[in-house]
Amino acid sequence: MYQRFFGLSKEPFAMTPDPAFLFLTAAHREALAGLSYAVLGGKGFVVLTGDAGTGKTTLLTKMLRSIPASRATFSVVLNPTLSPDEFLELALLDFGIPNVPASKAQRLVLLREFLTEARAQGKSAVLVVDEAHRLAPPVLEEIRLLSNFERADAKLLQIVMAGQNELASLLNRDDLRQLKQRVAVRLNLHALSAADVEHYIEYRWTKAGATQPHPFSPPAVAHIAEWSTGIPRLVNVLCDNALMVAFGEGVSVVTPSHVAEVAADLDLRAPGRNGRNPIAVETLGGTRRGTGAAPGATPPVATFPTIERYAPETARPSRLTRWAAKLGLGETKAQPI
Repeated sequence: MYQRFFGLSKEPFAMTPDPAFLFLTAAHREALAGLSYAVLGGKGFVVLTGDAGTGKTTLLTKMLRSIPASRATFSVVLNPTLSPDEFLELALLDFGIPNVPASKAQRLVLLREFLTEARAQGKSAVLVVDEAHRLAPPVLEEIRLLSNFERADAKLLQIVMAGQNELASLLNRDDLRQLKQRVAVRLNLHALSAADVEHYIEYRWTKAGATQPHPFSPPAVAHIAEWSTGIPRLVNVLCDNALMVAFGEGVSVVTPSHVAEVAADLDLRAPGRNGRNPIAVETLGGTRRGTGAAPGATPPVATFPTIERYAPETARPSRLTRWAAKLGLGETKAQPI
């Protein structure tokens, strides 16, 4: 929507896991190298954990695209909320095995034949499970049993499980200790540092075809780093919405007030603030709007007017209303409360 206004050819902060926009911190590089090493080195079992939004799915997609088809064949399970039988069926189907039999015994024989043939062709057969922290213990036990497909000298099936940090706690369950013992490689992604957030924004802006520097002022970048807590997904949300606010206002610079407004609308809660949004409420000609406080500063305590105080005032149009106005979609005049 705002690409032309800012001279872009693509959306710089889209929510899709596009490997072309993958910003590799040292931790991401290490995780990508670890995934490739485990898969191609026949380690058998690898676990990738990280907080929600740290880029696990994007990293998996990067791995899937970077390993040539001549080296590996993949089955990817994106929805783990399945029964053990459904999980096995989906894994077989995504390996490209047609006509999956109803009998579990026949399914396992079919899978072993597939894995043996892949090995004979010099390929690694890889089962990738995303959102693995949502797996039920019976499914995890099924995955453990699948790891038994092996020869004396090699694992026939490589298994990659990626999930939020809760996956580590799940694997610590006493009844899953046999599964945990089989994990050969453990990798973890963590939040971006404040410096990484700035580089992340610059990197994605350039990847989106920009010919000019990004429009986020240094204080705005600091606000984004704070409100996102370094989570790339939240950086994307804040940047995308702040750009929309700036576009709606027809300004070419994203300011702290734009970021603060977006953070308030998204109900984000920065650490160390007791959940409060650092927006000072000020009255400008009868219109209330937010202005950003400096990151780390104690937010001023706003004195909120009573219901009677609101009556004569005119509310500022919401972000959605202003965006609609920019596109010529409907009336956007503020209505009295």
